[in-house]
Amino acid sequence: MASSSLRAIVSYAANVWSQLPFSGNGPSSFDVQPSSSSFYEPLSGAPSCPFDGPMSCHNSTPIAGEDSCCFVYPGGRILLTQFWDPQVYAVGAEEDWTLHGLWPDLCDGTYDQFCHMTPRYENVTAVLEEQGQHQLLEFMDRFWLASSGPNSRLWNHEFNKHATCINTLAPSCYGSSGGGSGDEDSNAQRYTPGAEVVDYFTRASALFNTLDTYSALRKAGIVPQARKHYPLADVQKALEIYSGGRVVLRCTGRRDVLHEAWYVYYVKGSLQTGEFVPAQHLGREEEAGNCAPWVKYLPKKGVAGEEEEEEEEEFLGDDDL
Repeated sequence: MASSSLRAIVSYAANVWSQLPFSGNGPSSFDVQPSSSSFYEPLSGAPSCPFDGPMSCHNSTPIAGEDSCCFVYPGGRILLTQFWDPQVYAVGAEEDWTLHGLWPDLCDGTYDQFCHMTPRYENVTAVLEEQGQHQLLEFMDRFWLASSGPNSRLWNHEFNKHATCINTLAPSCYGSSGGGSGDEDSNAQRYTPGAEVVDYFTRASALFNTLDTYSALRKAGIVPQARKHYPLADVQKALEIYSGGRVVLRCTGRRDVLHEAWYVYYVKGSLQTGEFVPAQHLGREEEAGNCAPWVKYLPKKGVAGEEEEEEEEEFLGDDDL
């Protein structure tokens, strides 16, 4: 097994190129550091927000008018969710967690779904292709994988269920598509249908790029093995030190097979250009954590766990998977 994955290399590159300071406070002695919030130039017309604006879920009243496009509300707790599925990975990415989604929870940790803040799309792949996002699609085909069926179906589902509940992605935050003359009308022509699709998937992929879960766990001595159990508290601690914020873990099997990691953030500014700030407290999403006190971290199918290569094939025939 390679000592470092493509994700680790990409995460390092993100560290070099990122332009915003990381708001986490992990110890400097922890070598595997998340890269800072990835800044990018949105497709077109996304709101330009002040650096000193309020952070989501930290304002006593909703922000109205044009400024609402610089304040994520009501879904102000943003979850970047990852899968570790022994059956699902791209060739050459056996050490990589995969991206599940970017979800806007409400401030109490509950959530809305299938909202109407943005249009819904059943052709995300076509939209990204039309906008020239070929590198983004290549990245998603490697790291944003469906457990069954085509990846494109998962992408459509994630956008329609979650992105439609993010207010700063609304067409009104880009301007309208109407014509006219003068500066105001010129600004109003900025919105291009599909701009919010590019921004949602770019932002989700960029944040995922900063969170190399595999390397963070490996640094703590937690590596995939077929038989070994790890204390859940050790897994949680490793990821929370690494990310600088709270993490929810979910398991399958008898609630003892590590399967998901949810990183929880607030946003300062819009989803498109704002800073992701690691949350120091959990809301109701804490109840979604369902793992037993000791968990297995299984190798990817066909990839032997460290120090167990000779025993894995026989073990994987059991009903524990």
